Amino acid sequence: MIDVTTLDVDAVKAFVKIADLQSFTRAADALGTTQGAISVKLKRLEARVGHRLVERTPRLVRLSAQGAVFLDSARAFLAAHDRAVAQLSTARRRFSLGIATHVGAPELPTLLARLNAHDPALTIEVRLDDARDLLDAFDRGVIDAVIMFREDDRRDGEVLGPDHFGWFATPDFVHRAGEPIRLAASSPSCGILNTATRALGAAGLPWTETFLGCGAFAVAEAVSAGLAISVFSCRVAPPGTIEVSERFGLPALPPTEIVLLSTLSDPRSRAALKVLAGAFRAHHAPVIARNAARRDHAGQHAQTSLNGASRA
Repeated sequence: MIDVTTLDVDAVKAFVKIADLQSFTRAADALGTTQGAISVKLKRLEARVGHRLVERTPRLVRLSAQGAVFLDSARAFLAAHDRAVAQLSTARRRFSLGIATHVGAPELPTLLARLNAHDPALTIEVRLDDARDLLDAFDRGVIDAVIMFREDDRRDGEVLGPDHFGWFATPDFVHRAGEPIRLAASSPSCGILNTATRALGAAGLPWTETFLGCGAFAVAEAVSAGLAISVFSCRVAPPGTIEVSERFGLPALPPTEIVLLSTLSDPRSRAALKVLAGAFRAHHAPVIARNAARRDHAGQHAQTSLNGASRA
């Protein structure tokens, strides 16, 4: 009895095509290969099943008695293979994506639309959370991919683009000289809070935590309510707030990178990740360009004001 699970699919395809077309040459053309390759595949199949399957003369190609018996089983084998492959390509699959709240989600509609267009059979799960919680879930294999700011202690991940931070508060926020800077953050271990406090410490400016909330959305609400100042990506600063570093003499903040972390390696997942990265860059690049133009304009305005004051 032949163990069909060990048969070579290409060899069986070659045999069936020879049987259907009664020609090695026509079978090779139909399969997009050479007559020599067809002959090699048939010999490999005959060696595996232990029978001569095709009788070949200079004028005639026909199935042997064993080949005629095997033909129906060969067709059934190929049909089962095709069904298995089809089920893999059409079965719904889950793809879980984590996006750090400080990175924000203005790109999310674009990402979801591109992923759905690429693979309509994909069930997409999105989790917006603190970067540390997402990293923990990612390292435990709970989620497939994470978009976040580059962490100081991690060098893995695909770079999606640069990003820039600013100090934001409401237009009527009051800070008196000599008082500690009132900060809002999502947790004591918040990476954005660490960036802010390192910059303040290097500049010799005192600070105090006025508000600690659960996630970047709570921090945004606190800043919008006028309770404190906080650091945000210039792309996702809360509506109604303004950049106040020049107004209050706050230090410049170092730029960072947005990265995509994933350990998925199968072709279908890699293709989805490629689409995800491309969609993020396509949406992200114009925003970065606009923010860079605003920073350049603000710098030119400040220099013009300084030159005017010097001449006066």
